[in-house]
Amino acid sequence: MKRVAACALGVLALLAACDDMTTQPRQKQYSPEVGPAQVPKGTVEYDKKPDTVPPLTLALLQRGQERFRIYCTPCHSELGDGDGMVVQRGFPHPPSYHSAALIAAPTQHFYDVITHGFGVMYSFADRVQPSDRWAIAAYIRALQLSQAVPVAELTPDERKSLP
Repeated sequence: MKRVAACALGVLALLAACDDMTTQPRQKQYSPEVGPAQVPKGTVEYDKKPDTVPPLTLALLQRGQERFRIYCTPCHSELGDGDGMVVQRGFPHPPSYHSAALIAAPTQHFYDVITHGFGVMYSFADRVQPSDRWAIAAYIRALQLSQAVPVAELTPDERKSLP
């Protein structure tokens, strides 16, 4: 009986602390003083592209690596072989960037896939700025080159470090 009384008293205390939320001040969705909602700064339009492909620089590749790690590695992995953590947990396996078809594909292809999506990959146009799409595409090219360097093109010091 004491427990029931204590619970009832607790519920009454909680209810007494509540006020009438219908009379609280709030901002209307649109008012002449505030105006319509503003588009957030830095928003990417769906089909926006830079006029020209940016020049290939170390800074572009570093930016591409950073953005690749953020957006691409969950599915494509750090190596670009398509064996990322999301895939290891049962999602569809994306193609490896080291396949003959993607090595032969133009760099514009990677930009377009990031923009529009492809297969089960959805568009990243709302998350990745156009300049960053070019940076990611350039980094993908660097990944492709890094995984297929012939031994003859390595320096003697690099050859010594091979297993």
